[in-house]
Amino acid sequence: GLPCEHVELSGDGRHWYATVVSAAFEGQRLIQRHQRVYATLGGRLQTDEVHALSMKTYTPAEWAALPK
Repeated sequence: GLPCEHVELSGDGRHWYATVVSAAFEGQRLIQRHQRVYATLGGRLQTDEVHALSMKTYTPAEWAALPK
């Protein structure tokens, strides 16, 4: 539900850490980006399939500017 150029995901089955790179984040504040990811997860948060999610969200330009 969210077009992404890059996604990294790790976790233990309930607690997740995600890095999400999407052009859909252009012009959005951090909270709006996180809300977009939460909306994409939908019912997985309500059913406790995903108990906790820590994320970093970037536009493609922000991602490209990060030191690698």
